[in-house]
Amino acid sequence: MNQAVMHSGQVKITLLLCFAIAIFEGFDLQSMGVAAPRMRAEFLLDNAHMAWAFSAATLGTLPGAVLGGRLADKIGRKKVLIFSILLFGVMSVLTAFASDYNMLLLIRFCTGLGMGGALPMMITLASEAVPDHQKGLAVSIMYSGIPFGGMMTSFVAMALTGDTEWRHIFYIGGLAPVLLIPLLLKFLPESKAYIKSHVTSSTTPFLEVIFAKERRFHTLQIWLSFFCTLVVLYLLLNWLPLLMGAQGLSKIQANYVQMGYNLGGIVGSIMMGMLLDRLRMSLVVKFIYIGILVALCCLAISPTVALLVVAAVGCGIFIVGGQAVLYALAALFYPTEMRGTGVGTAVAVGRIGSFVGPLFAGMLLSIGSSSTIVIGASIPVIFIAAISALMLVRKPKITPTVTYKTT
Repeated sequence: MNQAVMHSGQVKITLLLCFAIAIFEGFDLQSMGVAAPRMRAEFLLDNAHMAWAFSAATLGTLPGAVLGGRLADKIGRKKVLIFSILLFGVMSVLTAFASDYNMLLLIRFCTGLGMGGALPMMITLASEAVPDHQKGLAVSIMYSGIPFGGMMTSFVAMALTGDTEWRHIFYIGGLAPVLLIPLLLKFLPESKAYIKSHVTSSTTPFLEVIFAKERRFHTLQIWLSFFCTLVVLYLLLNWLPLLMGAQGLSKIQANYVQMGYNLGGIVGSIMMGMLLDRLRMSLVVKFIYIGILVALCCLAISPTVALLVVAAVGCGIFIVGGQAVLYALAALFYPTEMRGTGVGTAVAVGRIGSFVGPLFAGMLLSIGSSSTIVIGASIPVIFIAAISALMLVRKPKITPTVTYKTT
């Protein structure tokens, strides 16, 4: 009984701390989006420059996720997570001290290195803390912290009335995760599943982890689903306030739309994780991508602020919630001894999509496209993601690779 209570307590602590880290990562991910209108005037940036400013951190997440995931299978999830948090926290603070555009890009790239290393660790720790039948919900609860942090960014932006106060967003987003590190050192347990299997993980070749015969096809399907879904997710994360401003909304109204998107993401992440643990995977995937398509169409054509907020909530529920489901599927797919590598690589491939998304929007806006066209252009990308995800789960081939005891 005492062991069961201790295990339950460790699970709660792990999920709570991973959720807190996700809040700070979500805050930083959207800090550029809400600071962009204020930074544009100070740095004299056009849409193309803004697109690169948005994408610099995302580009940094690519090597961060791959290296972090691989290191986690060798030296442990906790060590990699703490170093990653320290890196993105310090670099977020330094964003406020960027003196010119090139320095801004470099700092944001380094911020992305830390964020890229942290996310696979949060997914892995959350999934390895619970039994197989609860993995979807555990990862989704953790991931819901990211849109929650994004919503907090909007609140902070609304409180900062002066255009020169954009730096305060990065002070808050950087110092908070650094201050969390002592709690992680003291209370965050290392994954027991990793401790049992780390000897095997250190000898598994990288390509065998992701391209072994039994995993090759599904790895490619996971990658394509991640890539296409994150193209749209990050397009909206970074450009939504500016797209709403182009439709005539004020800064306050645009922030309401952004907050609706993040609120929907919180609800959607938890809801989709619960559904994944209870319903057939194929049914959940169909529900998610039909919801995304409907929500995007509504966001593109809604004529009033109230309807735009509702459409943004729908986008958050299905796009952010859908990505949470994909992360949970990736964690289910790879065995413990190579889960860090497998999830980290999938996250890195997905981050290519999150890098492409803001650039794609910036390119369309630079040639004079309206916000409606930008949002509508993301619909074919979602079709590709839906087809890939449905191919992945059309047969019950993805099954939990490790059976955990519940006591």
